[in-house]
Amino acid sequence: MRGAAALLAGLLFGIGLAISGMTSPDKVIGFLDITGAWDPSLAFVMGAGLLVAAPLFLIARRRGAALSGDALGEPAEQTIDAKLIGGSALFGLGWGVSGLCPGPALIDLFIQPVQAGAFCAAMIAGLLISRRD
Repeated sequence: MRGAAALLAGLLFGIGLAISGMTSPDKVIGFLDITGAWDPSLAFVMGAGLLVAAPLFLIARRRGAALSGDALGEPAEQTIDAKLIGGSALFGLGWGVSGLCPGPALIDLFIQPVQAGAFCAAMIAGLLISRRD
């Protein structure tokens, strides 16, 4: 049941990204280009996502569990340290340079496998490095 719920959530997320055009690196880079030909459509997509997700998060918080019954995934460590800031900076840099973030990159593996493949390889490398102690 848990796997089916995760699959459904991932499919809905991917379909939303595809419909909104957010799998296109050019669209994302257009959003980040605030001094040039700025494209605000990504802000509307994020806003719509917040409108849908916020009530569900409130319900889950009141219940003390996700709708699937799983515990809420709040991080145990909540301090802001150099590792968090560095990782966030690298994520933002990668997003800005490539126009891809993890969700769209996985979808783009089927659309433009060379560019998305390089990004996904770097993303996996970063994940493995972050798990080192």
